[in-house]
Amino acid sequence: MNNAAYPRRNGPGQYGTRDPFPPHPSRCIAASVLAAAALSLLPGCNKAPTAGAVPPPDVEVITVAPRDVPVYREWIGTLDGLVHAHVHPQVTGYLLAIRYNEGTLVKKDDVMFEIDARPFRAVLEQALARLGKDELDVNRLKPLMKENAVSRQELDDAMQAYLGDKAAADQARLNVEFTKVTSPIDGLAGLAIANIGDLVGPGTEELTTVSTVNPIKAYFTVSEQEYLQRVSRYLDKAAEPGSEPNLDLILSDDSLYPHKGRFYAADNQVDPRTGGLRVAALFPNPGNVLRPGQFARVRLTQIQHDVLVVPQRAVIELQGNDQLDVVGDDNTAHIRSVTAGERAGPLWIVKSGLRPGERVVVEGLQKVKEGALVNPKPFAPPSATNAPPAEAR
Repeated sequence: MNNAAYPRRNGPGQYGTRDPFPPHPSRCIAASVLAAAALSLLPGCNKAPTAGAVPPPDVEVITVAPRDVPVYREWIGTLDGLVHAHVHPQVTGYLLAIRYNEGTLVKKDDVMFEIDARPFRAVLEQALARLGKDELDVNRLKPLMKENAVSRQELDDAMQAYLGDKAAADQARLNVEFTKVTSPIDGLAGLAIANIGDLVGPGTEELTTVSTVNPIKAYFTVSEQEYLQRVSRYLDKAAEPGSEPNLDLILSDDSLYPHKGRFYAADNQVDPRTGGLRVAALFPNPGNVLRPGQFARVRLTQIQHDVLVVPQRAVIELQGNDQLDVVGDDNTAHIRSVTAGERAGPLWIVKSGLRPGERVVVEGLQKVKEGALVNPKPFAPPSATNAPPAEAR
C-alpha cells in the first residue's frame, strides 16, 4: 500500500498514521480521580459552601405574662315595662271620647276613655226608685209589727226586698262609674286601639296599654351553665344595699346606653325543651327613651385576674385539642397541647399548659416544625383591654 495516499495526522482533525497505543477509557477515569484528589489537598479547596443549605424560617412571637383581662358575655334581650297594664272596659257601650294624649305619661285613676253612660244612669235611677219604695215600706211596717198589726213575715219580706234593691242600686252606680275608663297605674300610655263610636265591652280587645318604664325591664335567656357560673351570684348581690350596677345595654344601632343596669330576677324553672332560663334585668330610663318591645343586647363584664392570654390566631385547633407553637431559649420550636378558656375579644385565655415568660408563635405557624430551629422576631400583641367598639363606648 502506498502511504502517500494517506496524509499524516499532525493535529486534531487531520488524518495521518494511527497511534499504535490509544489510551484505554479506564485510564482516563483513574486520572480524573487522582487529579481531583490532588486538588482537594490544596489549601482552601475544602471550604466551598454546602449546596442547598436553608436558614431557619422567620416567625413572630410574643412573650406571655399574667395580666387582668375583661371578659364580655352578651345576650339578646327584649325590653318590657316594669308593670305592663292592659286597659279593658268593664261595661258594654259605645265609646264617646278619648280623654288622654297618646304616648304620654298618665297618673293612676286618670280618665282615659269615656263610654256612653245614659243607659246606665237610667238603670241607676230605676234602682234608686225601687230602693226608695222599699225603704218606705220598711219604715211603715216596723211600728205596726210592734203593735202586732202586721206579722213578722211581712216585715222580713220588706227588709229583704230593700236589701236586694240596694244591691242593685249599688251595682248600677258602679256601672255608671265604669263608663269612665281610668288608668290602673302611673306610666306611659300607648296608642288607643279603639276608635270613637266603637262598641266596646269586657269581651272586646283592650283599649290601650299603660307601662311603667322607669326603670324598664330587659328579658333575656341564659343557659343553665351560664346561670350557675355567672348569673346566680349576681342575683344574690343585686339585693344587697349599695351593690353596683354591672350590666350594659347595647341598643339596636350599636350605641351604648349611658345608664348601667343590674340583674333583677330569674324565672322559677329552666325550660326543659331548650335548657334555658329566663332572666330579667332593670335599667334606669329617665326621659323614657327606652320603650317596651325594643330589642337590645345585654352585656356582662367580668375581670379575669392574673391570666395568661395569647392572640386567637396563635391557637391551633386539631381534632378538638388546642395547641400552641412555643419557642425555647435555644430557638427550637415545640408544639404543645394547652387548655384554652374563654375568649376575650382578640385574645384567648390559656388555662393550663403555658408558663409565664414563654414565647409563643403568632405569625408564621405554617413554617414551624416540631424540634426545628426558627428565627423569632417580636410581634406587637393586640390590646389587652379588649375594649368594645368605639361607637359602643
